[in-house]
Amino acid sequence: MPGIDECLLDAMTVNGARGAAVIEWTSGLALGMVGETRDGDPEATAAETAELARMAAEQSAFAALEPRGDGHDAGESDGSAPGEAPVEDVIVTTRTCYHLLRFVDTAFDSGVFFYLWLDRREGNLALARMRLRDLSQRLAL
Repeated sequence: MPGIDECLLDAMTVNGARGAAVIEWTSGLALGMVGETRDGDPEATAAETAELARMAAEQSAFAALEPRGDGHDAGESDGSAPGEAPVEDVIVTTRTCYHLLRFVDTAFDSGVFFYLWLDRREGNLALARMRLRDLSQRLAL
């Protein structure tokens, strides 16, 4: 299983990738980072993206719904297993960039996510999501 550095280098092969990181969302600590960061401040980038991830993951409005059995959602529980974030990913689009946060399921109780910053003219959001999904499943923490 690949480690953090190998997964980050693989993430940077996505068309349009400008920067990538693996961040622990409860502390805002970057476990690894490659490429560019906004304003050249990697600590601020990690802390700010962690704040967004924390907001999405901790809000019940974004929790997964359990099926009712009739093909419709019941809306009562998120059905998450321990170590599994209730949100799969968060996407923020600007006029020039895509920011993709992909949560990583861990065997221990920790909130870790991939962050990928893409140039909107060169990047393909759908392909980036698929690549980060695969990387998050292969990542060995």
